[in-house]
Amino acid sequence: MASSLYAPNLDDYLPSDSLPQEPPRTLNLRDLLDISPVLTEAAGAIVDDSFTRCFKSNSPEPWNWNIYLFPLWCLGVVIRYGLLFPLRTLTLLLGWLAFFAAFFPVHFLMKGQSKLKRKIERKLVEMMCSVFVASWTGVIKYHGPRPSSRPYQVFVANHTSMIDFIILEQMTAFAVIMQKHPGWVGFIQKTILESVGCIWFNRNDLKDREVVGRKLREHVQHPDNNPLLIFPEGTCVNNQYTVMFKKGAFELGSAVCPIAIKYNKIFVDAFWNSKKQSFTMHLVRLMTSWAVVCDVWFLEPQYLREGETSIEFTERVRDMIAARAGLKKVPWDGYLKHNRPSPKHTEEKQRMFAESVLRRLEEN
Repeated sequence: MASSLYAPNLDDYLPSDSLPQEPPRTLNLRDLLDISPVLTEAAGAIVDDSFTRCFKSNSPEPWNWNIYLFPLWCLGVVIRYGLLFPLRTLTLLLGWLAFFAAFFPVHFLMKGQSKLKRKIERKLVEMMCSVFVASWTGVIKYHGPRPSSRPYQVFVANHTSMIDFIILEQMTAFAVIMQKHPGWVGFIQKTILESVGCIWFNRNDLKDREVVGRKLREHVQHPDNNPLLIFPEGTCVNNQYTVMFKKGAFELGSAVCPIAIKYNKIFVDAFWNSKKQSFTMHLVRLMTSWAVVCDVWFLEPQYLREGETSIEFTERVRDMIAARAGLKKVPWDGYLKHNRPSPKHTEEKQRMFAESVLRRLEEN
């Protein structure tokens, strides 16, 4: 017994390639399942970070960090809040007074002259949107041909704020597809914007979606209707990313005219986070900035190619808009911003996953 303890180990003196090699162990699914909770949490954190970045406002870098710049910053605050904001508010109020003085008589007294009435209402809406843009000292540069009213065409654009609609509406009176809003915005939707053919929906109502789909198909068939404008992302994104486009606008059998909108954040971030800020306060923030600087590109109309699916068509148009506006594409549905999975749904998924793990362990 003692001699065996001091016997040399021959394996130590043999070359490694002469020793019997164990076959490489294959990695099975059950091996991965042993660490799956950690992987699931890690993947979930990555996905959540990538998704939430699309809806985060970027805080401006402070530049009033020394005694030389701070007095200039204070002077700028006095000018913006004490001079520009009152003048812009006065401009907006006078614009509204002039608009209502002209719009309501036309709307209620010219019921027998529908074609002339629509034309005047369209021009008044364009005028009021121009007043809004002036109240921010908007510097808007449009590129490409001006949109025109034609049958079987639909315009689609990336979405950063409700002011996207205002900026586009001052150029051409679009009929927009928009979420219903409460308050004074809802009043404007019902009394004014319906006159240019706008269509409202509630994203939480499945019946509304069916009705909207039918109205879209009817709208694009009439040459007298205003051009149809859709924001296929379905929610406001921070103008750095673009989330998935809904394919409804691409299944109408019409020409799709892409519009790329890019804001310059040099003076203000135009992104509207509706979960943290009302639209009124969003407008106040714009009106107390130096200016809103924006570029709008009207791109070439696109048609469904032979053999191309509606999803491929949707992604092709999204690629065009993202490339022109310098946006990063992400594969997330923007509706998750409003409709996160419920805790019950999450617990059910966890239960199903745990049962599959236990079933796999019992097999071994």
